Amino acid sequence: MSLMKEYINKRVGGKSAQIELQKLIKKYNDYTGRYLFVFSTTLQKPIPQISLDQEDYYIIHDILKKKKQINDLDIYLETPGGSAETAEEIVRFLHNNFKNVSFIVSGEAKSAGTILVLSGNEIYMTETGSLGPIDAQMRIGRSRISAYDYMEWVENKRTEAAKLGSLNPFDATMIAQISPGELGNVYHGLKFAEDLVIEWLRDHKFRDWKTTETRKKKVTNEMKEDRAKEIAEKLLQHSEWRSHRRSIKIDDLKNNIKLKINRIEDDENLSDLIYRIQSVCRLLFDSTTAYKIYSTDDTKIFRKALPKSPINLQQIQPQKVDVINISQKCPKCGEEYKIYAKLTPDPNIDRDFKNKGCIPFPKNDKIICDKCGFEIDLTGVRNRIEMQVKRKIIKEGKNHGAKK
Repeated sequence: MSLMKEYINKRVGGKSAQIELQKLIKKYNDYTGRYLFVFSTTLQKPIPQISLDQEDYYIIHDILKKKKQINDLDIYLETPGGSAETAEEIVRFLHNNFKNVSFIVSGEAKSAGTILVLSGNEIYMTETGSLGPIDAQMRIGRSRISAYDYMEWVENKRTEAAKLGSLNPFDATMIAQISPGELGNVYHGLKFAEDLVIEWLRDHKFRDWKTTETRKKKVTNEMKEDRAKEIAEKLLQHSEWRSHRRSIKIDDLKNNIKLKINRIEDDENLSDLIYRIQSVCRLLFDSTTAYKIYSTDDTKIFRKALPKSPINLQQIQPQKVDVINISQKCPKCGEEYKIYAKLTPDPNIDRDFKNKGCIPFPKNDKIICDKCGFEIDLTGVRNRIEMQVKRKIIKEGKNHGAKK
């Protein structure tokens, strides 16, 4: 039986998945003698904030700043990438406060995620894990784009113009909007990412590289620098990997790039723990509105996307309303729930609305969908109501689960 099916059959999701994740982290710590921090991002939800950003650094710093007595820190990482500047701040903090920092990749760690991983003293990967070409995400106008893809497009248009003598009107209009400063920022952003990788490979990944593997020759700082440049150059050549989003697997890294990677499947118990952590993180993303997970064995933080508001508060007169009707659809399966938010301690409200098939606003601000098991978080809805009417919702009785 697959791990995912095992957890689904046990109805692990929402709160139970959070508990299971921290249990697995504790088991990992006990088994390895190292300390695990899980930083996992969903790759399936169309949310702009899934990219690595400065808020990630602040949260990671907040959780780990009191763990400085730990020597060996392992980071389970899954991210589509994002800001190279944020990656730099995270790495500086980690290596300034922990003796050994290693990265574990069982899903995707692309772009700035790859840059982070290459800062590790050790890198652990499963067969399903993948890195990507070195890149940086740049903000151009209102969008964040790949610096490499941007520069490649500009160079292609430059070549096309030199060959044909002109560009088509659409491309000419686009090129005309690019300022020299913007082009320079993109170039320097890409070079910045390359320089980080060279520095971190030399100072961290190659820190304990004393002699060459075959000839047993003493390794000098110059040799470390040259080897780091070779690796960075290969990872920077997107044409070799065909795509910015190309998955670079453990065998690619070991055989083509000659980078030492620890294969997690070589340890059956460790492999089982990592794949379970990966499965539970995905269950949490599937069953809640969370899109980023930060967790140790004793601390957990989730960044969540708020569902679209099911009510129009503009028409509400704060002092004249005693109860608010809410029609909330499950973001995952569309199942609809009729909810009432009581603002006056009147038992008649409960009787009337329950007779209509409605449920009171849940005490913990959450409803578990009885159709798909998704955890519907109503925290944002409650905040909007209470701010608008300047009164607190009266939440009486037990938490509400899968009831309509």
